[in-house]
Amino acid sequence: MDHSNHVRLAATELTPAVLEGATVYGADDHKVGKVDHVHGAGAGSQAIIDVGGFLGIGAKPVAVPLTDLDFMRDEDGDVHAVTTWTKDQLKDMPEHRH
Repeated sequence: MDHSNHVRLAATELTPAVLEGATVYGADDHKVGKVDHVHGAGAGSQAIIDVGGFLGIGAKPVAVPLTDLDFMRDEDGDVHAVTTWTKDQLKDMPEHRH
């Protein structure tokens, strides 16, 4: 997917209501997971991403700093994120526990 024409979200849009459910694309532009929920507010917040699994079964939640994700809207207005992490790197992270 070519993300160059996608509109970056403004800082004021980085809210759980906007970000939850966003698809996350990794360094190789493959889908690496989905944003399950967001912890905190502002620059220090974290996105909890469900990585792996199939149809939501067996996915592993991992926490990454919100600053590691570049959130944007595609031509249809759908929010998604791009990160430099690969799926394997995310799978190797410790599981996030509530």
